[in-house]
Amino acid sequence: MIAWTPERRRRLGIAAIVLAIVLAFLGWGAWYKLFRVVPQAPFATGDERFKYGSIGAEENVGIPYWIFYVLPRVFPDKIPGPNGYSSFGVAWETGHELPIGFTKKTVGFDRVANNCATCHAASLRLTPSSNPQFIATAPNHTFNLEAFFRFLVDCARDPRFNANTLMAEINLDGNLSWIDQQLYRYILIPRTKQALLDRGPRFAWLYIHGLPNWPDWGRGRDDAMNLTKYFLTTSPLDDTLGPTDMPSIWNIDKYARQHGAPVSPQYNCSAETITRMNFAGDSCDANSVIIDSALGLVGGAPASNKVFLEEIDWLHKYLAGYPPPKYPFPIDQAKATAGRAVFDANCASCHASAITGTIVPQATVGTDIERIKSWNKDAAVRANEAVKSFGIERRGLVEANPTGYIAAFLDGIWLRAPYLHNGSVPSLRDLLTPAAQRPKVFYRGYDVYDPFNAGFISTPEQATRLAPPWGYTPQALWTEVTNVATPYDVKWRSNGNLGHEYGVNLPQGDKDALLEYLKTL
Repeated sequence: MIAWTPERRRRLGIAAIVLAIVLAFLGWGAWYKLFRVVPQAPFATGDERFKYGSIGAEENVGIPYWIFYVLPRVFPDKIPGPNGYSSFGVAWETGHELPIGFTKKTVGFDRVANNCATCHAASLRLTPSSNPQFIATAPNHTFNLEAFFRFLVDCARDPRFNANTLMAEINLDGNLSWIDQQLYRYILIPRTKQALLDRGPRFAWLYIHGLPNWPDWGRGRDDAMNLTKYFLTTSPLDDTLGPTDMPSIWNIDKYARQHGAPVSPQYNCSAETITRMNFAGDSCDANSVIIDSALGLVGGAPASNKVFLEEIDWLHKYLAGYPPPKYPFPIDQAKATAGRAVFDANCASCHASAITGTIVPQATVGTDIERIKSWNKDAAVRANEAVKSFGIERRGLVEANPTGYIAAFLDGIWLRAPYLHNGSVPSLRDLLTPAAQRPKVFYRGYDVYDPFNAGFISTPEQATRLAPPWGYTPQALWTEVTNVATPYDVKWRSNGNLGHEYGVNLPQGDKDALLEYLKTL
């Protein structure tokens, strides 16, 4: 039997204190290296915060910075081009270590995630030889989102995604401490691999491909409502496909006005006279749209609802009255004035009236129906229930089956090419052409603007016409286009360019004047 002498008790007490100190130190070290949240430094402008500010996605789905850094070097065969992340068409400002829409924040260790600017910041060049301008809140018409999603999962599925291979690359540039090297080798790399593999089932629908029934989205598009179904709810895999253009999100207060009826306090804002958002009117509330989009980036319930909703509040205020960009080329004011009369006579009844922002039946507008098929009332109910289970209250998605597409507001319409909800018409000039005469095959994602047609260069004819003033041969310019853009064929499912045949029979002079006026909006 042990004799508990005062000396023995003293020694045990000291040992217990030492053990407690050691455990406390280890616990603090684990917290410091894995969970310590360091706020980002203040941003100089709202635009900078929008482009690079965290919305809280790093804690749930952030990728350790040095893993993100070396993935293109380890897996160049899984990238659609030779230029690393730039091959996905990201908007990347000179002097920034990450593209626009990619955030870096310390949560224990540096992590990379995304924010709203990933899909809502445009790259624009006025000539092939000019530097790009980057326009916040505009549609990112160059980013290949689907290819980026696949890249992350494909890397994790590859046997090269292991500690030895990745650490060999990280150590070339990382200059990590011994402790951080062990952290990456034994914790971060295995955990990141498993987290990306766990995304596989939710990304399964992105691997259903084969022309003509399952085309890739291509640059500048996403399948927004299917993303909502498979990321926010437990919806089973179905056979719908509804990719659409990335939308502009400037001046979202324009959606707040109502036509003839107050907004219902319930989640199902079903009144047809209420201004709707999303291409098929799936929501009637800007705050709800921002919340749902951000939840998709966060990957589910936020780590902190308070912090998350504070960021949503900032985003809403930032976007509420954000002005659409000004047309960057000279405008013929006399022609634009004449075009205003053409617009009032032919376009204003839908695009500058009480109808604007409300749903026009698909049979009336005649555009591709696949986007409507990708969403339904049951999916809306499930999504609303999911968000409510996170403890977040919002007006929510419309609990009704879609029936058509909204009559769009036209502010900044010059920068929203390609046109129609699915981006099936390259330019505004093409949109004023009968559907049978619109381009059948073109390329999406090139960022040089064509002021004559009001759209981005996408066809050999445009390249030929625009090449001589800038010293490019037509073939050289067209080769540049096809090297970075993605093909779009209107025969492929969900890519139809029929419908919206308004103004197609106008005299050519009226069309030219109308195009000039549209540049002023």
